[in-house]
Amino acid sequence: MELIDAIQSRRSHKVFDESHKLTPSEIDKLMKLAILSPTAFNIQHWRFVIITDQKLRQQIRKVSWDQSQVTDASLLIVLTGDLMAWNKNPKRYWKNAPEKVQDYLIPAIFDYYHGKPQVQRDEVMRSCGMAAMNLMLAAKDLGYDSCPMDGFDFEQVSKLLELPEDHIPAMFVAIGKSMQEPWPRPGQLTLEEIVKYNHF
Repeated sequence: MELIDAIQSRRSHKVFDESHKLTPSEIDKLMKLAILSPTAFNIQHWRFVIITDQKLRQQIRKVSWDQSQVTDASLLIVLTGDLMAWNKNPKRYWKNAPEKVQDYLIPAIFDYYHGKPQVQRDEVMRSCGMAAMNLMLAAKDLGYDSCPMDGFDFEQVSKLLELPEDHIPAMFVAIGKSMQEPWPRPGQLTLEEIVKYNHF
């Protein structure tokens, strides 16, 4: 599928074929594409939790507004982020760069994030959003549908996944075979309403 076609045809699907399973090679391909999404300073702070345990999926559904795609999609991925990835051996993110680049960027990483919890959190959310888009477009290219989700209790999901204290959930992406056409696009704003040049 052409990228433009994937973007135009990607929709949020809510009803999935419970019996369909993705193959391990399909999941591997999706994840390899997800991690090509950009992150600031290349810190790659997303952490993907693939939920295969059906009992755990049921528990997550209970704290996710009882949304059926949590349990019924072929694949449920919880995108989480390591808030402190910037401070965990940051040299590894630039190990293949010239020494001059490393000497500049590694201290810059510290300066940008140290003591700034809001910046750390915002960065996780931005990065997970971009990774989610990679996942959904890749899924579309493989012939699957998807649904990005944030309707869940963040604290309860963190507990269920036993996330470390310095990690937070950002969103879910459910992927599978859709059993129902999505509604027509409910109300797309015009470019004139949302695109400005130079000033608002």
